[in-house]
Amino acid sequence: MKYILSFLLAFSPFWLIAQNIQFDVYAGVANYQGDLQGRRFTFDQAKPSGGLGLSYGISSHFIVRGAAHFMTVSGDDKDNSKATGIMYRNLNFKSKILEAQLALEYQLFSLEERSFTPYIFAGIAAFHFNPYSFDSLGTKVYLRSLSTEGEGLTAYPERKPYKNNQIAIPFGGGLKLAISPKITLGVELGLRKLFTDYLDDVSTTYVDSATLFAAKGAQAIAFAYRGSEIHGAPPYPAAGSQRGNPKIKDWYYTTVFRMSFNLGNNISEGKKNKLGCPVNIY
Repeated sequence: MKYILSFLLAFSPFWLIAQNIQFDVYAGVANYQGDLQGRRFTFDQAKPSGGLGLSYGISSHFIVRGAAHFMTVSGDDKDNSKATGIMYRNLNFKSKILEAQLALEYQLFSLEERSFTPYIFAGIAAFHFNPYSFDSLGTKVYLRSLSTEGEGLTAYPERKPYKNNQIAIPFGGGLKLAISPKITLGVELGLRKLFTDYLDDVSTTYVDSATLFAAKGAQAIAFAYRGSEIHGAPPYPAAGSQRGNPKIKDWYYTTVFRMSFNLGNNISEGKKNKLGCPVNIY
């Protein structure tokens, strides 16, 4: 992530000299799909998302864009209507996500000719996450160090600790509207293809409770299976019982408004868009 940010900062002076750059502000909500949130797209359990970025127009249709995003995602079995066979699992999590993103955007129409355009984008991102939950007293507990599925334990050598810093593939699309020669307003849906299944600290099967207790203590048992917090729930499941679905990786996505401010003086002289205003070249 720091390399992408360094790239953006290093090249920003050259973009400014080129007088063909926009400053982007993103604000909206973020959500995720995974073991604790089975819907492909929903606003249930959505949390705030925001970001700042720069866009460089290399033509009237193609734009190189970079941005830093900060958001929160969460999931809770109590609100997970898609969960099957795990009704007493009772797990939940939250995670702050800090993301640096670099992408190429394609506008269907030129804003020299029209006041609006649909667009699509795709690129690469680096992000940091660290899932946590709260105990019965309201104390925040980070889950990775508990090895709730045996990650890093000698008894489970195939289960390696997951990394908090990961790579993702961002892609999506939106719609832009030029509301003045200097300002463009848009709405955007951005998805992230992940290469980890531990965004929510849930992926595969339960490990042996005695082994987990010996290695990580009672707190690890309490957060690996929270059915004990539900009256009448069965005890900790047998080793190998389903806890998550390792075949389906987690995703996270944002639904945001995007406002862009033209920092240059690249107004096309003599040209007007559908608003009757001079327009930017992108």
